[in-house]
Amino acid sequence: MSRIAVVGSGYMGGGIAQVAAIAGHEVVITDATPEIARANLDRINAEADAFEAQGLFPEGAAAAVRHGIAAADDVESAVVGADLVEEAVPERLELKRGTLARISRANPDAVIGSNTSTIALGQLAPPVENPHRFLGVHFSNPAPFIPGVEIIPHDGTSEEAIATAEEFVRSVGKLPARVRDVTGFVLNRLQYALFHEATQLVEEGVASVADIDTIVRSTFGFRMPFFGPFAIADMAGLDVYAFCYASLQEGLPDRFPTPAMLSERIAAGRLGTKSGGGFRAIDAARTDELIAYRNRAYVLMARLLEELGPSPFDDPR
Repeated sequence: MSRIAVVGSGYMGGGIAQVAAIAGHEVVITDATPEIARANLDRINAEADAFEAQGLFPEGAAAAVRHGIAAADDVESAVVGADLVEEAVPERLELKRGTLARISRANPDAVIGSNTSTIALGQLAPPVENPHRFLGVHFSNPAPFIPGVEIIPHDGTSEEAIATAEEFVRSVGKLPARVRDVTGFVLNRLQYALFHEATQLVEEGVASVADIDTIVRSTFGFRMPFFGPFAIADMAGLDVYAFCYASLQEGLPDRFPTPAMLSERIAAGRLGTKSGGGFRAIDAARTDELIAYRNRAYVLMARLLEELGPSPFDDPR
């Protein structure tokens, strides 16, 4: 790939364009009007200058953005000749459908990704000509700085299109993860499940909003830059998780049933890292290496947080 088009040049689309240009792709952006596209290009360039000055972008990144991104007057001229097109217009079904139809008519060959965060790809695919090349490529905000990207095929997406999207994501320094086309995908189902439980705890008078934020970011959230929920469970011990589920069920029997996949692994003797793996497989001989990595990661995270100081949410000034 060398030419990338981004349709929708707001903060998400602009961030995607920035990382693509920094990676060496030729990028064309467009928006609802030529004026909006040009104004957003000015903002994208100014942001890149500021990010480089702040040390958030590497040296030379601002120049790569300034020379690598151009603004087109309309969707059709933006996507002609593109190898991959990323749709990043606002999260409204009919707007996205109309935009995707225009993209697919103007370029019959490019892989087309949608940055949708909530709309099922099966709902977006019908107006796309040659829909085998269409899938979700969901960056998170702020796109320049969040590494993970959901790759979401619909039922008709080809393996070639998936591979092309994953190649693009890796080329811009991000981590692709494949997700089935289900309501909420993975990121938002997990994010909103946590938020929903947090609101219930506040409503029940268990803890304040500020104290819940403190607990999340300084305990299990502290681990999550390094390990996902299954790896954390494996390190804790799946038998320990089962005991905790039993305790939760005494007071909250309907909200915390023990997951079947947890019980199945325990019954099979797969208790986590202490048995050579539970959800994630790991050689028992590497347990000491894993513990050393974990401990060093947490110490370095604590040092980083100390260096940064409290966020404006938590700064008493």
